[in-house]
Amino acid sequence: MNRRTSLTGTWFECASRSSLTLTTFALGLLLRLSLFASSTLAQQTLVVVGVGSTVPAPLYTAWSQEYGRQHTGVQIRYVPLGAEEGIKQVSRGTGDFSAGELPLSEKERVQDHLVELPVAIIGIVPIYNVPHLPQELRLSGEVLAEIYLGSIKNWKAPQISKLNPGADLPDLPIKVVQRPAGKGSNYVFTDFLSKSNARFRSQIGTSLSPKWPVGEPAERSADMAAKVKSEVGTIGFVEYQYAAKNGIQQALVLNPAGKFVKASSRTLVAACESVEAPEWHRLTASLVNARGDDSYPLTSFTWAYFPAKSSDPARSSAIVNLFSWVYSEGQAIAEQEGYAGLPSQLVSEARKKLAELR
Repeated sequence: MNRRTSLTGTWFECASRSSLTLTTFALGLLLRLSLFASSTLAQQTLVVVGVGSTVPAPLYTAWSQEYGRQHTGVQIRYVPLGAEEGIKQVSRGTGDFSAGELPLSEKERVQDHLVELPVAIIGIVPIYNVPHLPQELRLSGEVLAEIYLGSIKNWKAPQISKLNPGADLPDLPIKVVQRPAGKGSNYVFTDFLSKSNARFRSQIGTSLSPKWPVGEPAERSADMAAKVKSEVGTIGFVEYQYAAKNGIQQALVLNPAGKFVKASSRTLVAACESVEAPEWHRLTASLVNARGDDSYPLTSFTWAYFPAKSSDPARSSAIVNLFSWVYSEGQAIAEQEGYAGLPSQLVSEARKKLAELR
């Protein structure tokens, strides 16, 4: 273990285990430790720090490794503390950029002077552990909402059976697993459930920090995947790449066209194309419940958030150079890591907006 891993990794793991609220001071300490550790390796290294959602964390890890190999004077340090915390910190100038799955508010754009740009396409998938099913489970937003409201409690419930004719569903209690406050995956998942179920919309709504009436929390995406994979009867939701790479059962989800669709790079891009074409300029659009037979309904951009103005030209230039690379070589890496790359037309629009940050 190198010094940077031991200083930052141990601190973060301890904070997570004890469920501490991360304050600005604590985050600042974490980032200073990262900067200090990097400076011991090379005095001339510029460290670019991102803070944000766990959803794209594996992607930023892959990007930072490859970019660091190609650009030895720059290191990328991404700290996955949640989308909400990330936006707060970049608005305060604690980090160089943030990342997450929700569009900025008008206040964040106008008063905090932040800008968001899509960098890849993600899918949130319902995952489950129901043994001996001969086929992939089919679920709708209506039924998922009732499960997460606590109204549907058994896998043999008639609402689930109706969506899965001929399936021998077990008489087994449903164990709900959800995410704690501040998570980007919460925002996408609750947005879909709110658009699918009026009761969910009125009682919980679209939120980074929903007040779940049932279930046990899983702090990280990896924790969610591990819990569902190991416990029979569980249901949860996680990013597509976690389910695909860990061999976890993922449900087909009913889209607005009446089709049950499985998440894949193709169906995520289909949702994006349905919303963006032919203008290709809606860089802050929601992709949830996009129209089209092939569109996966729990699709979203993952955005990077930046200060619109910077007082440090060298650091601003480094960030623009990094994300220019993200829009070129980085898109192929996104595909390799289980995310969907942006259509070329959207990349062109994002590059124009990125150039304005210089």
